Amino acid sequence: MPQAVPGGGKIDTRLVTRSPGRKACGGRPFIWAAAALFHLGLATLAAGPAAGAEPAVARGEYIFRAAGCLTCHTDTKNKGAPLAGGRALPTPFGTFYTPNITPDPVHGIGAWSDADFITALREGLAPDGSHYYPAFPYPSYTGMNERDMRDLKAYLFSRPAVATPNRAHDLKFPFGFRFALWPWKLLFFTEGRRIEDPSKDAQWNRGAYLVENLGHCGECHTPRNFLGAVDRERRLAGNPVGPEGKKVPNVTPHPGNGIGDWSKSDLTYFLKTGFLPDGDFAGGAMTDVIQESTGFLSDEDRAAVARYIFGLPPISGPGAGP
Repeated sequence: MPQAVPGGGKIDTRLVTRSPGRKACGGRPFIWAAAALFHLGLATLAAGPAAGAEPAVARGEYIFRAAGCLTCHTDTKNKGAPLAGGRALPTPFGTFYTPNITPDPVHGIGAWSDADFITALREGLAPDGSHYYPAFPYPSYTGMNERDMRDLKAYLFSRPAVATPNRAHDLKFPFGFRFALWPWKLLFFTEGRRIEDPSKDAQWNRGAYLVENLGHCGECHTPRNFLGAVDRERRLAGNPVGPEGKKVPNVTPHPGNGIGDWSKSDLTYFLKTGFLPDGDFAGGAMTDVIQESTGFLSDEDRAAVARYIFGLPPISGPGAGP
């Protein structure tokens, strides 16, 4: 049964990593230089598909950016090829290594059919029928509409194939046994496309889709229980032990330790440029999110995200603080 999950993704000054001696002042030459370099990099990355690309590929590139695929599936630290996987994701359950999603037919997803791809996103199942770990955010992607799924696959299949073998996860006992994922899904996973809320307008529903499904903000910004399932009663209230073992901040509109003192324009400008309301610049994991994902969204989509997020209930969360 489809589940329309309320929630959202917000940003806080607690996402900032300040360098020693660096002050939060929008007029400082260092910060403006950083912004200039950021925009230069963004312009380079935003070249888009080649002229004459099929419409599905062009649409798929936008979905790819909104879903943040590049950051997770590229082992930048070890100079891995784009989308060839291998990025380590340390968690309390052990270390997960992201897979190769290039169209290589042996090590990537080049042999997958459209049905295989949709099943992976919708049901969290591999082509051989095995269950994926929820480190792959299929609990969020399940709400995607089918056209977006097909377009995303078309774009991925237009990328260069890379024959990089996948690395096995290094998980603690007993989390390495995939058969345990079946009862986990029965308890914590609801499959199905997002159903729009007819009581809300188009902008709100678009924001909900971007935050809850494509952007999967809650996968990082929501605390998890001892079995790794997100605590839906504390959606986006911060995660004390997030990906890579780092604290992830509260991004609800709570005025004390969320982003309740931000305006909608503060949030949209931050998602576009990386600038915080206090004049500082985003750091840490949020840098990748902005450079590879939210910086590519349209102004209309960023406005939809802000509209949705600021309509969420404020929650005081454990993930607050720098």
